[in-house]
Amino acid sequence: MGSVRRHALLNAPAQEVWEFIGRPGALHEWFPITATRIEGDKRWITLPTGIVFEEDILLVDHDLRRFQYAITNNPLITSHLGTYDVIELTPTTCIVVYSTNVEPEVFALAIGAAAGEGMRFLEKKYGIPKNEGTR
Repeated sequence: MGSVRRHALLNAPAQEVWEFIGRPGALHEWFPITATRIEGDKRWITLPTGIVFEEDILLVDHDLRRFQYAITNNPLITSHLGTYDVIELTPTTCIVVYSTNVEPEVFALAIGAAAGEGMRFLEKKYGIPKNEGTR
C-alpha cells in the first residue's frame, strides 16, 4: 500500500480554514480538480483530464475538523482512504494535514502531487508563519 502525507502551516485560525476546506462539495476551490458533485454521502470529483472518480464520504467531523473519504467503484484503485485535518496551533495559526493510503501504491505519487498543490494554494490564500511552509 502506498502512503502519502502533505501539510501546510497557515497564518489563520483553524476554524476559518475549516470553514473553507471542510465543505465536501467545495474541494475544487482549493484542490487541483475541476468540479465536485455531492449526492448524500457520495462525492464525484472531475480531474482536469475529464476523468471522474466516485468517492464515499466517510466522516465530516466539525469538532475534530476532520474529513475522510474513500475512492470507490474504480477498477484501477483497489483500496483507498484519504483524510485531512485542520489542527489549531495557536489562536491565529493552524496546520492542515492531508494523508492518503492507496493500493496500488503507484497512485500515491499522483495523489501526493495533487495534495502538494492543494497545500500550496492554502499557503497563498492564508499566508504562512515566518520561516515555515509546505512539508
